[in-house]
Amino acid sequence: MSETSPSGPAEQPDYDEMTRDIAEVPAVEVIVTVAVNLMSAAAVKLGLTEEGDRYKDLDEARKLITALAGLLDASTTEISSFHAAPLRDGLKSLQLAFREASLVPDDPGQGPGEKYTGPVFG
Repeated sequence: MSETSPSGPAEQPDYDEMTRDIAEVPAVEVIVTVAVNLMSAAAVKLGLTEEGDRYKDLDEARKLITALAGLLDASTTEISSFHAAPLRDGLKSLQLAFREASLVPDDPGQGPGEKYTGPVFG
């Protein structure tokens, strides 16, 4: 039995087409896109968007920032400084925003992602 919606049968994704599309994307672009998505999600969880505290969740923000730091640390030699420099700047801004948002700040070197970046100071 096929799924239907009020507008008719549900369309199945064309996985072959999606596979061809992703195969054409350079690795650097995939890495940068994932990094930007992590940065955006972290900003939302830090309450840095127009919605402010509505979606604020520092535990979730910590996880996202740490994942971003790990990705950037692992890919530093794989992406050019043209791509890496602004991502590192964004990461540092998120780390500082996290420190500012925390009621009990982490010790230097213990904040999100700092095991990859080292201590972050303003």
